[in-house]
Parts: sequence; structure tokens; C-alpha cells
Amino acid sequence: MDAIQLKLCDIQGRLFELSGTQKISSEAFIRAFMTSETTKALDSTYNRMQWMGEEYLLEEVKDAAGDILSASGDVFQPDVLYWIGYLYRYWHYYTGEPSNKILKQAPVETMRRNYLMFHTMAPELAIEDLKEIYAKKK
Repeated sequence: MDAIQLKLCDIQGRLFELSGTQKISSEAFIRAFMTSETTKALDSTYNRMQWMGEEYLLEEVKDAAGDILSASGDVFQPDVLYWIGYLYRYWHYYTGEPSNKILKQAPVETMRRNYLMFHTMAPELAIEDLKEIYAKKK
């Protein structure tokens, strides 16, 4: 993992945190983001979106998602949101998998439920454990 990729993980973590600050339903936001065109751009080798910052990215997702994000729902704690956002982006760089496939393997509720156990682990170990949980459910 290079310094640029780690910076992009941080930007995505801050993006998820910002969604909570704006009182957007965490589950709705994460699902909308991880399956969005914005995220497809972030998954590419290089795209200008990668350097737009969390405020711009949030506006892009909100504009595209529309009413989906206005639905009421639980807003996760900032540290949980940051970790989920960071780990999802790290996962993409670690495995090369697209974000929508990552979401299928580690849905929002799985990430939230496992936060306390996994947030202190090295990201690679957390990802491997989440993949193992997914494999056992199949």
C-alpha cells in the first residue's frame, strides 16, 4: 500500500464520517455510495474524483442518490463510520475487488457488528476475517 492509496483510504473514511455529521442514515448512505458511479470512478486506476475531497464526494453521492438518502435511519458513531469507509477503500486496494463486490461480502450490518472486534486489527487481517465470515455464510 503506497502513501497515495493510504491518503485515499483516509479521504473515504472522512467522507463516511461526514455523512454522519450531516445526519444521513448510515446504512442508506453506505449502500448508495458503495454502488454509485462515484465509487466506480474511485475504484479506477486514476480518476480526478479521487482528489475532490470528502465534501465534494458527498455532494456527488447525494445528488445521484436523491430521496434514498433522505430516509430516516440510524446514524453510526463517527469512529465506526470512519473505520468502515477506510476499510472498504483499503480492501479495494488490497484485493483489487470493486466496491460493489466488497459490499456484498461485508454488508453494512456485518461491518457495524464486527467493528469492536476488528477496528484494532491490521486492515489486512480484518479483511481476511470478513472474507472468512462471508465464505461461511455461503
